[in-house]
Amino acid sequence: MLHSVAPASKYITVDKQMNLCIEACMTVEHAAAFGATDEHLRQANTTQPCLGLKYSRFVEAVTKEVRGLSLSMDLFAQSKKSEVWTAEFEDFVGIKRHDDPNPAPYVAPEALPSEWNWCDMNGVNYCTINRNQHIPQYCGSCWAHGAISALGDRIKIARGGQGIDINLSVQHVLNCAGVGSCHGGTTPGVYEWLKAKSVTGTGLSYETSMPYMACSSESTEGFCSKADWSCNALNVARTCNTFTSSGGHCAPIVQFPNVTISAYGSISGAANMQQEIYARGPISCGIDATRILNYQTGIVSKLGTGIDHVISVVGWGIEGSTQYWFVRNSWGEYWGEMGYIRVAMGHNYLDLESQCAYAVVKNFTTVANQVHCFEDGSNCQ
Repeated sequence: MLHSVAPASKYITVDKQMNLCIEACMTVEHAAAFGATDEHLRQANTTQPCLGLKYSRFVEAVTKEVRGLSLSMDLFAQSKKSEVWTAEFEDFVGIKRHDDPNPAPYVAPEALPSEWNWCDMNGVNYCTINRNQHIPQYCGSCWAHGAISALGDRIKIARGGQGIDINLSVQHVLNCAGVGSCHGGTTPGVYEWLKAKSVTGTGLSYETSMPYMACSSESTEGFCSKADWSCNALNVARTCNTFTSSGGHCAPIVQFPNVTISAYGSISGAANMQQEIYARGPISCGIDATRILNYQTGIVSKLGTGIDHVISVVGWGIEGSTQYWFVRNSWGEYWGEMGYIRVAMGHNYLDLESQCAYAVVKNFTTVANQVHCFEDGSNCQ
C-alpha cells in the first residue's frame, strides 16, 4: 500500500504541468501503482525511479490507495498555475511547518513603529541582493528564493550590517532539499530540510560555491537537460581547477562555507508579521502574482485570487494615511520599484498576509571560522 512508503514520500518534487518525480525507496511494485512503465524505470536513475509519471496518475493512485484519508483531485488542485504547494499537499507529504520552541518576545502593538524597513535603517541597509529566478532560463523556484533571501537578510542583521554580504545558494536547495523544483515547491519545507541538516553541523552552501543555474532534475528548459542536478557532493559546493583541454576538472568542496538554523516557523496575519519582522528580520510570504505581473510603481490594494508565488517581506512604511508592506520579489530589478513592490497592509491584499514563514539563524561561516582552501580546493576535498 502507498502508506508503506510514507517516509520517502515527503521528498517529492511536484511538477504543476502534470509531471511527478517520487524520489528514492520505491519498489517496482510501488512504481506500478503509480502507472510507471518498464521504460520509465529503465530511464530513471536509482534515486528517481518514478521520473516522468503523470501528476494525474499520482492523484488517482493516492485517492485509491491511501486509507484513513479522504483524498481527491481537490486536495492538490490549484485554480491556476502555481509555483507554490498548497497547504493540503504539504500536509499530505508530511511537511512540518513550525519548529520554534523559543519564539521571539513580541512587543505591545502600540510600541511598533509606523515605519520599519530593514533595507533602510537610518541609512544602513540590512537587505541582501535582489535576484531573478527566471535566468539563465525560466524556473519556478520562487519558493526557494523567498526562503533564502529572507534568511540571508537575517544573517546580515546578525552581523550588524558589517562586512561583505553573505549570499546563500538557491541552487543547493533545488539540488538537494527535495521539497520542490523549477515547477513549484514549499518554503516551510526548505526550512525543515535546513534545520535537519543543521543538526549535523553542515548547512546551506554559499552562492560562490554553488551558483544559481535555474535548473532542477526534471526541468528541460534551456541547458537543464544537459547536466546532472542530483544531490551529490559536486552539486552542493564545487570548484574547477582549469580548462578541460589542459587536463582540468571540477571537484567538490567538502568543507565549504555554510549557514545553519536553530528553528523555523510559520505565521499569518498583519500583526504577527509585523512582530516577527520587527523582532528578528524579514520573512517569506505567499502572494498572488497574477495581479502584479505588470506592476510598475505605487501601493497595491487589490484582493488576491489565491497564492501562486513566494516573495520576502522586508518591512513596512507609510505614505499619507496608507501603511504598506515593503516586498522584495525575485524577478530582477527591471521589474517594479527596482525589484520591490509596496502592498497596502491590513486587508490581506494579494493574499500576502495569509501564509508566511521564517527561520532563525544559528551559525554561519566568516573569516573567523572558515576552513582555508586552496584555489583548486584540493585540501578541502
